[in-house]
Amino acid sequence: MIQQIKKGITYAESKEADLKVRALVENMLENVATNGDKAVREYSEKLDKWSPESFRLSSAQIQQIIASLPEQVIEDITFAQTQIRNFAQIQRESIKDVEVETLPGVILGHKNIPVNSVGCYVPGGRYPMVASAHMSVLTAKVAGVKRVIACTPPINGEIPAATVAAMYMAGADEIYLLGGVQAIAMMALGTETVQPVDMLVGPGNAYVAEAKRQLYGKVGIDLFAGPTETLVIADDTTDVETCATDLLGQAEHGPTSPAILLTTSKTIAEGIEAEIQRQLTVLPTADVASVSWRDYGQVILVDTVDELVSEADRIASEHVQVMTENPRYFLDKMTNFGGLFLGDKTNVAYGDKVIGTNHTLPTREAARYTGGLWVGKFLKTCTYQEICTPEASAMIGEYCSRLCAIENFSGHKEQADLRVRRYSKVLSL
Repeated sequence: MIQQIKKGITYAESKEADLKVRALVENMLENVATNGDKAVREYSEKLDKWSPESFRLSSAQIQQIIASLPEQVIEDITFAQTQIRNFAQIQRESIKDVEVETLPGVILGHKNIPVNSVGCYVPGGRYPMVASAHMSVLTAKVAGVKRVIACTPPINGEIPAATVAAMYMAGADEIYLLGGVQAIAMMALGTETVQPVDMLVGPGNAYVAEAKRQLYGKVGIDLFAGPTETLVIADDTTDVETCATDLLGQAEHGPTSPAILLTTSKTIAEGIEAEIQRQLTVLPTADVASVSWRDYGQVILVDTVDELVSEADRIASEHVQVMTENPRYFLDKMTNFGGLFLGDKTNVAYGDKVIGTNHTLPTREAARYTGGLWVGKFLKTCTYQEICTPEASAMIGEYCSRLCAIENFSGHKEQADLRVRRYSKVLSL
């Protein structure tokens, strides 16, 4: 039996990218498309109070910014990027080109070709997302992308030094101090001074997400991103303190971030609210996390492990943390999740920052049909074919001709018939 102990606002009841956001973003994109650098600068001045001589950082500026950071910060970024690079390289090596002779004289294959240019957005604001530089810039470079540009906003008129360092260390070819829709538009549409990219990646607020949505088709994107989500799956082998900590650890992302507890433990289900409230009294980000938990938090109590699996697949959360007697059971049985975190010795923060997997993951139930950002997202798997012998062309042509006739494609049929006439004649000589 499934019991909803605490209900939260569902996606069906909330519309983040409402008509007002859509209209505003549409106007901004049109302005940048028409007026280029002038529009980008106007938006930056208005929204971020930021209008430097050039939004692009020079090599000298970048080196000065990196030199201003404590050595420990550089060491920590290096460690995180080493883990992420290692796993991304393993993933890249698992992706193989294919060429095979499927019939005598018929060769089919595919090549995995990197996208030529990518724009990476790294959010700022209250939480300067240093790790997003690793996840986007570095992963694109491991995939073989030739040109990777990166944008991050100034924070209260200041340069986010650690983020800039992470972008540079990850391999960004161009770094811009620019945020919001204007940054997304500049990268995707191009201006007088910036060449457009082929693909956009990286998280952002509702306006950034809506800009990516509207630009999809003009450029590729990684994901249609919404607020961060977390699902904690627990039984009596874990404790309420750990569950509450891991729920709030993601609820602090923003006031609309769903945090869901799914459990077979009546003790945990009934005790979670009191523990959440206790931790909120000491959590520095309680002003955000408390609103998220109040409005979007859920507690679901079920009877069986199978119900844990079926409910988890229904929810299809971005992050799924499993703290049960047999966590790997969920690895075997679950089909809908962005990232899976097995056992109470790991947690979502490890994946977000340092462990090596990518933290850009599907939200809003998109885990039903896609995984997260990885090297494969930056690769185009492109097929090719070659027929090497007259015999093969004539044989395939006869089948093709008849199949085209079924569909009334006379031009297609003639393409096949030409080869049949030409190569059957050659063979008869």
